Amino acid sequence: MTTSASRRTFLSASLAALPAAFAGARFAQAAAAEKPKLPFTLGFSLYGLKTLPIEQAIRTCAEVGFTDVEPALLSGYDTEPTRLSPAKRIEVRSILDGLGVRVPCLMENIRPAVDDQTQAENFEKLARAAELGHAWKPAEAGSQVIIETVLGGKPAEWNKLHKPIAAGLAQWAEVARKHDIVIAIKAHVGGALHTPDDTVALVREINSPHLKAAYDFSHFQLQGFDLEKSLRTLLPETVFIHVKDGRGAPGKFEFLLPGQGSTDYVKYFRLLRERKYAGSVTVEVSGQIHQKAGYDGPAAVRQSYQALHAAYETAAS
Repeated sequence: MTTSASRRTFLSASLAALPAAFAGARFAQAAAAEKPKLPFTLGFSLYGLKTLPIEQAIRTCAEVGFTDVEPALLSGYDTEPTRLSPAKRIEVRSILDGLGVRVPCLMENIRPAVDDQTQAENFEKLARAAELGHAWKPAEAGSQVIIETVLGGKPAEWNKLHKPIAAGLAQWAEVARKHDIVIAIKAHVGGALHTPDDTVALVREINSPHLKAAYDFSHFQLQGFDLEKSLRTLLPETVFIHVKDGRGAPGKFEFLLPGQGSTDYVKYFRLLRERKYAGSVTVEVSGQIHQKAGYDGPAAVRQSYQALHAAYETAAS
């Protein structure tokens, strides 16, 4: 094929793709511009789209209707801070603005320090996350840069780890203050921090506006906690919400996509409305799912949106 013919073929294919791309952009912009029926917004964590370039991942979420995305800053991801050039950060910001998509939170994995060197590495991670968070921060007044993380450990270790974790988090909160960010710690069914009561008590022990909670009912549901009670306990200290489903019990459980389990999202969303939660409700696809052979990320985005959007519309009516 000649160079001219190759160019013509490329241009034809590019032009053919434009209507779909613009349609997706218009859809997302319209969704973002429309006044939300409920006080919170719906998003998808890019933790579940590791194999897609960041540009494609954002568009995939926008085209189905999500208005929020949570970039994962973890090793091996396209959005690992050390892999992002200044030009790439600007390009991503342009895509976010063009599609009307927000970044309400960024996912990191920062574990409590066991020594000074590890803590120094944690501070560096927080500084890099803060820089990226401010580059992609939502434009609306009052928005915060939120960095979400679990804390590791084992449930049986909580009593032993509580004091050193609290001491480390107090230092994190001071670093977060200097960088004008909020760290949101998340309880995990398999982690040292695993209950609503311990989470809210830990946040209040640190007593800083820069150290708050991320709420994920799936981790409490697997332990037999009630949705309404756990929300009532933790929501006053919560700045970000993850959603997914699960089944089983501690020690033997399986995470699922929203709508595949028994979570009543209509009830859930009505409770959030009653309690005036105004942050993001963002789907997190567990590594149990997205690391399996044959996992289809865009299909997971579509399926999750369909389940949550239907519940959102019903809860708003």
